[in-house]
Amino acid sequence: MTTTLFTDARKVDADGEVAGFWMLVDGDVIVATGATVPGSRGAAEVTGGVDATRASSATAGAPDAPTAGGAVPPPADVTVDLAGATLTPGLIDLHTHGGGGHAFDGGPDDLDAGLALHRRHGTTRSLVSLVANPVPVLARSLGLIGDLMRRDPLVLGAHLEGPFLAPDRRGAHAPHFLLEPDAATVEALLEAGDGVVRQVTIAPELPGGLDAIDRLVSSGVVAAVGHTDADFDLARAAFDRGASLVTHAFNAMAGIHHRDPGPLVAAVGDERVTIELILDGVHVHPAVAELVLRSAPRRVALVTDAMAAAGAADGDYRIGELAVTVDRGVATLTGSSTIAGSTLTQDAALRLAITAAGLSPVDAVAALTLVPAHVLGLDAGGRRAGTRLSTGAASAAVTPTAHAAAAHPSQSAAAGPAQSAAAAAPMVLSAAAARPAQGAATRPAQGTEAHPALGRLAPGHAADAVAWRDDWTVARVWAAGRELPVG
Repeated sequence: MTTTLFTDARKVDADGEVAGFWMLVDGDVIVATGATVPGSRGAAEVTGGVDATRASSATAGAPDAPTAGGAVPPPADVTVDLAGATLTPGLIDLHTHGGGGHAFDGGPDDLDAGLALHRRHGTTRSLVSLVANPVPVLARSLGLIGDLMRRDPLVLGAHLEGPFLAPDRRGAHAPHFLLEPDAATVEALLEAGDGVVRQVTIAPELPGGLDAIDRLVSSGVVAAVGHTDADFDLARAAFDRGASLVTHAFNAMAGIHHRDPGPLVAAVGDERVTIELILDGVHVHPAVAELVLRSAPRRVALVTDAMAAAGAADGDYRIGELAVTVDRGVATLTGSSTIAGSTLTQDAALRLAITAAGLSPVDAVAALTLVPAHVLGLDAGGRRAGTRLSTGAASAAVTPTAHAAAAHPSQSAAAGPAQSAAAAAPMVLSAAAARPAQGAATRPAQGTEAHPALGRLAPGHAADAVAWRDDWTVARVWAAGRELPVG
């Protein structure tokens, strides 16, 4: 495979910031990383023809090894000089319905075009979200998504936002397509999307709701509490049964009341649970978003919930069979004030997280990369959703040559460009060992059996990366080691 060396970047990921960062990519996987220090020694003797693992290992283990973060990068077939630009992992969206004028419940061309729009804005991996529809229609859409996954590894699977929603909290879902989550319907959708369904939103108060959560979780599917009238106690019961996500916090559910805390307080207090947040300045006020982000650190995943108008002009659209009007970038059901998805892209959410919600770049990037990867069990080690996102150390499948355990994620916001030796010393991984073990899911998504970890710029992780300008707009995007079109 072709090797590509990225040099002279300011790395920002969940493990912190590193100046002078470099990483070596072999095919679609990162196999070595380090950081240059002026005047460092050690790798100058490494010449062409030595593989990345041996080159970095020889450097790190030598008596005259460079100081913390100091390593001359190994040779590569191609070099990308980033000239000091910020480099982050590729962004991951757990919840998106379309973009660029195309809805994801359309045909194959709509799927391709909508995903291309979001990839231009830095989203390298996505779940494809579907609104409530009759089971045969959903089954057809799941089949198309399965076909897409077989040819496009950047698609992580499907998210069924409907049909198991509370009628009074349905939002932009057709009421006559809503269903109770009885065993037969749940099984029919799992079978129709065998290995494709990765996430299902469910109102646990519906008849059979808690039992359905049991079934979803046992199949390796993320159960998300959303579009619900559940109170605090019922939400806690759902989390105890294995639900590990909240669908778009504050929207289509009860808010927080001092005598009736509701599902969000239950989620904030439960470290097993991740909280989706649409940070577009419309769905949730930035001050409320900041409250949630600070109350549940490293447990908020920023999502778009984008509909077809994302990246497209204002006007008339549809979500499923419902008419939607987009005016000044705000989508509502036509003739009402009901919000109908968003026109958000993840790069815009990142900017708002930093400028309006007060997050550090490290924590803002984590909310769009490592946190959603963890929800799907695609962070290092392939842990399934519902387990605590712990220290930033790489999986046991990753073999660091000179790398101490990384800081705990909650501490990484304080890390600066002058990183400690533990965070900046070169890490290496042989290409053969670059794939972490498969997660615990009994029904793995198609194409994920040998999936590299997501969410970090570290050995063993997918070669997904975004180069950013100083104003946090996207300059360049790579996914699975390939550069994608931007602009």
